[in-house]
Amino acid sequence: MAKIQLNGKNTVIKSNYSLFDLLKKHKLTNKKIAIELNGEIVSKANFKKKNLKNNDKVEIVHFIGGG
Repeated sequence: MAKIQLNGKNTVIKSNYSLFDLLKKHKLTNKKIAIELNGEIVSKANFKKKNLKNNDKVEIVHFIGGG
């Protein structure tokens, strides 16, 4: 288990959890999103490659239309 901060809230995830797994858990895989991991933007191509570790800080922003 690993403790991470997700959008400012502490949460616990399984070990070897990838960013893609996190998106899947929160049903965000088909959304237009941006992810910041420890202060750096992660490209969509690396979502499955980036595994989360203890004390990581993740910010997920998804875009919605409106006017």
